[in-house]
Amino acid sequence: EWEERSKTRADELVALADTIRVLNDDDALDLFKRTLPGASASLVQMTATTSAVRARALQAVRSAQRAALPNDRSGLNLLMLTLVGKKSMSQGGFDKVIKMIDEMVEILKKEQLDDDHKKEYCGAQLDTADDKRKDLERTVSQEETAIVQAKEAIATLAEEIAALEAGVKALDKSVAEATEQRKEENAEYK
Repeated sequence: EWEERSKTRADELVALADTIRVLNDDDALDLFKRTLPGASASLVQMTATTSAVRARALQAVRSAQRAALPNDRSGLNLLMLTLVGKKSMSQGGFDKVIKMIDEMVEILKKEQLDDDHKKEYCGAQLDTADDKRKDLERTVSQEETAIVQAKEAIATLAEEIAALEAGVKALDKSVAEATEQRKEENAEYK
């Protein structure tokens, strides 16, 4: 159905372009000058009454309703009720509907603007959170490096302490031996 409408629309546009080309042609201008008697002549515009327009619209809605799918018929039924209803008989039958649609469009525009602002805010918050995460990861990495270095220092100090303790024990042993030797020498000497 859409392809058919698109094709019809394209054909109409081609026909309008051809008509404009023909009307702008110099031969058409000469023909108009010969056909129309003077400057007072003009094209006649026909006026259509509201009821005639309503009847044509109702006929178009009914034909569309026959061709529509069951899911689309509810919207067409609403249009038909609007065209047939009492309020449509008086002037401005669609004013309330148009006003409601305009209000809805304004609400949607406002919501879209709010959504855009929220998206910007969320993007900034995500960037901030990402920066904080990177800082924390960097801090954790630095702390892990410090822990590894501290463990190495502890191991080195433990080895040094063990060596010093061994040295102190050896020194205590040599002092004890020297003391024993002095006591023996002192006992021999007396």
